[in-house]
Amino acid sequence: MTFPRNVGQVPIYYNHKRTGRPQAGDEFQKFRSNYLDVPNSPLFPFGYGLSYTTFSYSDIQLSSNTMNRTGAGIKATVTVTNTGAYNGDEVVQLYIHDPVASVTQPVKKLKGFQKVFLRQGESKQVTFNIGLEELKFFNSDLKWVAEPGEFKVFIGTSSSDVKEASFTLK
Repeated sequence: MTFPRNVGQVPIYYNHKRTGRPQAGDEFQKFRSNYLDVPNSPLFPFGYGLSYTTFSYSDIQLSSNTMNRTGAGIKATVTVTNTGAYNGDEVVQLYIHDPVASVTQPVKKLKGFQKVFLRQGESKQVTFNIGLEELKFFNSDLKWVAEPGEFKVFIGTSSSDVKEASFTLK
């Protein structure tokens, strides 16, 4: 669930469509509003959780930069490290975005998650399999399809705290 900063942000959710408004924190954008008294970002983004420890994520390693429709898919791997002083559980989340689809897509869609337990100082690799099914959506003819083009992969601790990589579906 996503928690807004104030009532003026309702409804707010992680898988919204692009609004055309500048994103919060983008100070060098030409058409930025200077009359905001609160950030556009949520108080607690989707997937946010508190812990007695902290975690860090490596960059995403993709098994390939291209995926074929007949292939086995792509593996996306990150190394999660417990950088805090206590043992703890972390929920690693996988999001995907299709920026070139024929129908407008949300900025992120949750496609998987894994819960891992890490002792203090321990690291583990977390791997997600991305197949054709994770890339499909309903097109304008209401058919469940995956269209060729670029896809963005996000892996992180919440919908707003993610690492990014991209690949192409041929």
